[in-house]
Amino acid sequence: MISADDGDIVSPIHRRFNRPVLRQATLILPRTGERVRRTITLRSSRQLDGADRDEPSDRSPLLGWSSKQDTRTNVVQSYWKYVKLQARTVYDFTISTTGQGVFKCSLAYLVGSLATFVPAIANFLGHQDGKHMVATVTVYFHPARTQGSMLEAIILAALAFIYAAFISFTSMGVSILFGRTWDLLTLGHIIVLVLFCGGGLGFVGWVKQKLGMELVNVACSLASLAIITVLTKEGAVQTATFSADKVVQVMKMVIMGVLATVAICFSIRPQSARKKLRENLIHVTSSLGDMLAIISRSFLTGSEDVSHEKSSVEALGRYQAVYSTLSKNLKEAKSEHFVMGTEREYHLEARLVDCMQRLAHSVGGLRSAAATQFILLGQSDEGAVKRRLSLSSISSRPVSPQENYGVLEAIHEAPEGEPLGSTPALQESENNKGVTDMPLDSAPADIFERFILHLGPSMKSLAYTVREILDALPFGPGPRFEIAANSRFRHSLTQAMALYANARKEALSLLYKNKEVHIIRSLETEAVFEEVAASCGHFSSSLLNFAEEMKSFLDVLDDLKLEMEEHPKGRTWDWLKVWRKVHAFGTSAREDAERGGLTEQTVEISIAEEMAEETMAPAAQHRNPILDPEKSLQKQAYTYRLWKALSVLRRDDTKFAIKVGCGAALFASPSFIYETRSFYSHWRGEWGLLSYMLVCSMTIGASNTTGSARFFGTCLGAICAIVTWTISQGNPIILALLGWCMSLWTSYLIVAKGKGPMGRFIMLTYNLSALYAYSLSVKDDEDDDDEGGIDPVITEIGLHRVVAVMSGCLWGLVVTRLIWPISARRKFKDGLSLLWLRMGLVWRRDPLVVLTDGESDNSYMNLREEFEFQRFLSGLEGLRKQASSEFELKGPFPDKTFNTILKSTGRMLDAFHAMNVIILKDLKASHGEAEILRYTSNERVQLCARISHLFQVLASSLKLEYPLNDALPNTDHTRDRLLAKIFAYRRDDQVGHDTTDEDFALLYAYALVTGQLCREIDVVEKDIEKLYGVLDEDLLKLQ
Repeated sequence: MISADDGDIVSPIHRRFNRPVLRQATLILPRTGERVRRTITLRSSRQLDGADRDEPSDRSPLLGWSSKQDTRTNVVQSYWKYVKLQARTVYDFTISTTGQGVFKCSLAYLVGSLATFVPAIANFLGHQDGKHMVATVTVYFHPARTQGSMLEAIILAALAFIYAAFISFTSMGVSILFGRTWDLLTLGHIIVLVLFCGGGLGFVGWVKQKLGMELVNVACSLASLAIITVLTKEGAVQTATFSADKVVQVMKMVIMGVLATVAICFSIRPQSARKKLRENLIHVTSSLGDMLAIISRSFLTGSEDVSHEKSSVEALGRYQAVYSTLSKNLKEAKSEHFVMGTEREYHLEARLVDCMQRLAHSVGGLRSAAATQFILLGQSDEGAVKRRLSLSSISSRPVSPQENYGVLEAIHEAPEGEPLGSTPALQESENNKGVTDMPLDSAPADIFERFILHLGPSMKSLAYTVREILDALPFGPGPRFEIAANSRFRHSLTQAMALYANARKEALSLLYKNKEVHIIRSLETEAVFEEVAASCGHFSSSLLNFAEEMKSFLDVLDDLKLEMEEHPKGRTWDWLKVWRKVHAFGTSAREDAERGGLTEQTVEISIAEEMAEETMAPAAQHRNPILDPEKSLQKQAYTYRLWKALSVLRRDDTKFAIKVGCGAALFASPSFIYETRSFYSHWRGEWGLLSYMLVCSMTIGASNTTGSARFFGTCLGAICAIVTWTISQGNPIILALLGWCMSLWTSYLIVAKGKGPMGRFIMLTYNLSALYAYSLSVKDDEDDDDEGGIDPVITEIGLHRVVAVMSGCLWGLVVTRLIWPISARRKFKDGLSLLWLRMGLVWRRDPLVVLTDGESDNSYMNLREEFEFQRFLSGLEGLRKQASSEFELKGPFPDKTFNTILKSTGRMLDAFHAMNVIILKDLKASHGEAEILRYTSNERVQLCARISHLFQVLASSLKLEYPLNDALPNTDHTRDRLLAKIFAYRRDDQVGHDTTDEDFALLYAYALVTGQLCREIDVVEKDIEKLYGVLDEDLLKLQ
């Protein structure tokens, strides 16, 4: 800001008034319900403690600490401090949950490797090779998980084995039928190869992509390993004989590996998902309180710098980190609750998480209103600069430092321990009475000043009460995590809301009673006035909605407390009553509280499925010339009916399953041909086929990422196996200890760094080389002549594994790119274009018409599908990451630009949600709301048409990769007309007599949402111009 001491003129916003500090606030103490009047602060103790931690103290030297001390002493001290710091870091990691998980994983691997090193266990598993699979199972189903997650792992491992056994036994039966009974062994091999090898593995690939969960991926890998081993390696299928030895051995190894991980998971520092969920809820409520305080302070002070403070950024980071784990812990807690017979607790906790989601979205609405305030104040500053020269000759009075502090210094943050009324500003504020008579011009700061002066204390009081309740909820300290709800919380919150509602009504009334309001003549001034009023009104109503959601949160918490303490209906296991669920499936699925909340967002939805279901049929109706829209489907031409019936084959997930099965059948075919079977066996083709199954992904980019991780992990695992075998010289004790050390750092990769595929690939190759070599050295296999026999050649073993893995990876990349290639780039652009198109269709019909005319017959016109938009957007984020791994000659994928576009689209969907919340509060408009809607119908229609048109233009440009036209419609003037119309409604004597201030909340939210949409559309337009440029003559040549 320009200072008067430099000869310049201070901004008119600061010169216009010597802004008084707000009076003391009347607030409700939540724990006692007592009504008091005092000065409060929205800063938390955490923020106050860390605010000045890095600032110099009164003991700090003015010129800094001396740097001319003994150099040697400084070097020794610095190294000693570094050593102590690193030791402390290692110790903290060791005692942390993550460090304990790494140790548990390494211990489980050591126990699993005993199946190879202990002769008694090895004999129990039989004389076939592959006993290292026990150790591999402990790596895949590691114990560094909660008890609920481990229960899921047990179920998935059992399902994987059952499926693999079914495929194995059925293929043996088909081979025996055709080879022994009908003497058609070749035909039987073809059927097994196509139907069981191709079809069975194709189905595994489809399940992996369809569900997209980590445990499901691990189970699919286990099923693939078992199927490939039996079908291509053991030889029973090739010789048309029935042998259950390998299947039984796989069953024993899976059971032993799972039992080892389960025993360690449940006995050594067990992690309960229920407790982790409650810890998450404690952290989330605390973070929500911090976010509420930060946003309220920034709105009341009119300074965006509050949200950029270090403490604010840290609070936002804590909130995002913890909130993202809620759905995962809730899902894992479900398994624990169901096993323990506490199903009702789970459903109440799911409702609690749903309340947390709604509270988080309400915070988003507050942030949106505050952001609008900052934008308007920024525009006010820009307008004020233009008037400085003309005002400089008039203003000559000295400027106090207080006037140059900030835009809206509305709230006095009293220092901790300062007596009430001790500040001069507080004493001065009591004497400010004639504020409502201050002149009003087009500057938004004037209106904010007046609004916050009246409503600021009550707004701050309500935020303080809600924040105190959030800090106390929902659970006490562990390990008991008792419900911390106070019986007075609800009554105190109700009182605080009543005080705030009255103050809000009075503030909005005083805002429009000013005599200057009725002499405004400029359309721009009217629009600015209403936009500021919309920002203030929407923020105040959003704060009230947040408090309303808090009441629902307290109700659910009371029900959970009753269930946890008394168990009125005892323990139940209704989930085992399958016959009841089958009957009530259609209704119960819709009535579950968690299905509408956060848990619904955790389901991975295939982008291909969304696009196929939402666009295939309408597009077909417009493209197919033989389709008669006046006839029913049964009366259409048979070709069209056939095309319609085969639509499932055009889906990307179906194509993926087919091509995975075809590739698997082709890769496995040498094992069924007598002349090539020895070659396939010598070079370990089964591991190449397994690598192919692991590499194949839906898109080219995902396959590239997985293939590179698989290849480098395999090479690193082979090198480690050669070094380990060379050091140990086949000694089982040394080999076991070195394997435990190997598992320590790979477990660190898997658990602490989140690089699961890389860590698993390293250990899988290590097991295939080092543990397999030990099995050969002790004659643990009936065929010991392979790769050195009792004197194994570790380099040859490692080479065979690396060559097999490389061939499988290359084959997977070839199949992914040549057979029905699915580009993540194209899929991402098509999906984003579809999302914008759907968003435009929502606004083609004014969303507020739902309140007067009812819901539209077309589902895509319904704003309720914004939750589907959010899930679809999360899928696009995954595609963006995959697209960055695709390589094309025309250049790299513009990841940074598309990341910005996705963030803008996400903010658009946040605006959709803000509108959705207002609409769903009451689907029938009140009399006053109906009057306002009818009065502004024409302006809303024009604004919606322009927004819808812009969405369609963006979608078309991205879909066609074509530049935008430089003559796009502008929504600013259309929106100004809507705001001016709202302003005119207040002054119109013919209408508005039955309209209250609460009735304007709907239009205020509408004005803010449309403003935010228009701003984000402008941002996306600029990004599209960066990608494709602007329209020029070269693109219009007819050639």
